[in-house]
Amino acid sequence: MNLRKRLSLLWTKWLHYEYWPFWFFYAPMLPYGLYLALKARSLSYFTTVNPGVEYGGLVEASKVDLLQQIAPEYLPKMLFVSQNHSLSQIIHQLSHAKLSFPLIAKPNMGERGLGVELLKDTSALGAYLKQSPRDFLLQEYISFEIELGVLYYRYPESGESGITSVVLKEFLKVVGDGTSTVKELMEKNLRATFRQEYLEEKFAEQLHTVLAKGVSLQLEPIGNHCRGTKFLNGNHLINPHLVKVFDSIAAPVKGYYYGRFDLKVKSMEELYLGRNLKIMELNGVQSEPAHIYDPHYSLFQAYRDVARHMRLIYQISQESYRKGAKRDSLGAILGAIRKHYKESKAPHVLSRQQRVSPPFSLGTNL
Repeated sequence: MNLRKRLSLLWTKWLHYEYWPFWFFYAPMLPYGLYLALKARSLSYFTTVNPGVEYGGLVEASKVDLLQQIAPEYLPKMLFVSQNHSLSQIIHQLSHAKLSFPLIAKPNMGERGLGVELLKDTSALGAYLKQSPRDFLLQEYISFEIELGVLYYRYPESGESGITSVVLKEFLKVVGDGTSTVKELMEKNLRATFRQEYLEEKFAEQLHTVLAKGVSLQLEPIGNHCRGTKFLNGNHLINPHLVKVFDSIAAPVKGYYYGRFDLKVKSMEELYLGRNLKIMELNGVQSEPAHIYDPHYSLFQAYRDVARHMRLIYQISQESYRKGAKRDSLGAILGAIRKHYKESKAPHVLSRQQRVSPPFSLGTNL
């Protein structure tokens, strides 16, 4: 990529807040956060928003501990893997659990898609195991095309519950026009150009293939914004039926009052019935109302919604505190953050041969 193209992409990133660094985007909200902390008389007030989760789910929250509290019909098949397990042990456990490739691998403690990979075979699993610095999960790959993030809350005292955010995830892909190569289609896709070097290495054998008109190629199977997924505002999907579904799903999770469910569902009709719905991950207090990253959302709207959720966290935390939940100390939180990022430094990088390159899809945009 030449210098001119790099500068153009950098300018585009700064013009669109969805690409801003996390710390930069949230910096203007710091005064409001301090105001809420002063009201609560504690800088760590937010840790009681989910008293049943380590640090309220800020860091060091075990994914498997949360997921295992959800009814099995809402979960994909999965296996917890200790970092000190050998490959042969894991293969045996996979067989016992009736899990087969492809599989989703993800750190048991992590966020923002870091270390999440789609593994196609034993070789890829071995590479992932070798490079993984911590325990991880292996989940069956759910092929449902609809992926959502649903931010749910419930007040500890009144039991009042609701959903404040739904994000629809549009995976990174290119669609053939009958004349352009895969590489040319990538170069026309803004989100693909942000990951150009990675994608060109991943699809090296297909770069000069011309896709027939209407034929799509999925470039990234992991639904994280930092991996090219477009986040769309799905708040129009919120209604009492949806809240009732998540009341049922969240009920067994002890001490959990606020967070985002990342899920896949076979159809929107079944979403409201709570059928053919698989919870891939459950997040805590660090959950963002991800609909704010819709490209059509304004910065004012985004900060308005962030402030609303900060206020909601404060209210729930205070109710939970009044009911006897204990706040973690600031020192303990900072120590956990240091430990978390120190142990998460090792990269999860697989070779092109070890990654799953999704096949051509015969679906169209029509």
